[in-house]
Amino acid sequence: MTVETSFPKQKIRVLLLEGVHPDAVARLREETFAVETAKRALDEAELVECIADYHLIGIRSKTYLTDRVLKKARRLLAIGAFCIGTNQIASSVARSMGIPVFNAPHANTRSVAELVIADILMLFRNLHDKVRAAHDGVWDKSAHGSVEVRGKTLGIVGYGHIGSQVSILAEALGMRVLFHDVADRLALGNATRTADLRDLLERSDVVTVHVPGDPDNAGLIGASEIGWMKTGAYLINTSRGFVVDIEALRAALVAKRIAGAAIDVFPEEPSSAADPFITPLQGLPNVILTPHIGGSTQEAQRNIGIEVSGKLIRFTNNGSTEGAVNFPNVLLPELLHHHRILHIHQNVPGVLQNVNAIFGEAGINVAAQHLRTHEDVGYLIVDIDKTATRAMIRRLAALPETIRVRALF
Repeated sequence: MTVETSFPKQKIRVLLLEGVHPDAVARLREETFAVETAKRALDEAELVECIADYHLIGIRSKTYLTDRVLKKARRLLAIGAFCIGTNQIASSVARSMGIPVFNAPHANTRSVAELVIADILMLFRNLHDKVRAAHDGVWDKSAHGSVEVRGKTLGIVGYGHIGSQVSILAEALGMRVLFHDVADRLALGNATRTADLRDLLERSDVVTVHVPGDPDNAGLIGASEIGWMKTGAYLINTSRGFVVDIEALRAALVAKRIAGAAIDVFPEEPSSAADPFITPLQGLPNVILTPHIGGSTQEAQRNIGIEVSGKLIRFTNNGSTEGAVNFPNVLLPELLHHHRILHIHQNVPGVLQNVNAIFGEAGINVAAQHLRTHEDVGYLIVDIDKTATRAMIRRLAALPETIRVRALF
């Protein structure tokens, strides 16, 4: 059980790791928060040692906020994942502590889509091998294996934000577009939904995969699926490393069942640039290997920085949790003429009744009330006349279901 009341913004301490974009740092400092930055990730021992001092923390993909780390985060209000995924965060533990986790799930959409289009053009022209040959002093001017993409069929597995962007760009190049998705999706342009995954694989000249990192998608493209692909087709994966069976892909490439591949994500990736990178796909012809850079553009990193820092600021200033991945989502108006009580509690019956009884006994007028729940946690926001007292906050905190109470004055 934790109780917080409003206190000066300059006392809110923020730790940003892994070189979070400067625009995010500037935006948080404009709020007069006390912001500290580091270019590297911190390991578990370092985080356990320091995290109790911070109210907000921003990380990217290489910092792991484990159960052990979060249990030490006694002041932590919120977590910002300045990236797309949040697998590096013990999000359910954070939720049980009343800590929302924010990310930027779509901020790199265009960047990934552009990399896919670049991969398609490079594969169809065999550019990777020709560039390497030219660097080695070999003048390979042959047109063998080089074809235009116009009129070819692109199969998109997963037609969400990135897949649909790829669809639009590919159609502008004159490609026919097929897509498969387990959810109902509106086809953009002249894209056509296929009957199933096998139908898409059998009809496509190049296949690109854009599915979420759900465990159910592990091995989605395995030996059988690669066997359904056209002889001489190409495979691109910029989604998750475990989605494609790398050994099966290697076997198909060596056997010349498919003509090439472009892979940006891998089942095992180095934790830093100093660590070696090894994959069975190294050294194979017409295979483009990139180090998980689909979203690594200045635009994407800036978009992520602006989006996540904005979510952290809104939550800190007025309690809004819209966009939180582990928490009830509430978009709240600016706090102007009232006190606001943020009550995070166990999602069990009777809590609202008990809270309102405390307000009633204190003679407090409720101006607005919002309640949202998410799995085992409820989030109650109450705007009241400017009569909140610390005694009333302590009574709310003493309720057995209370996880955390915060008052904004």
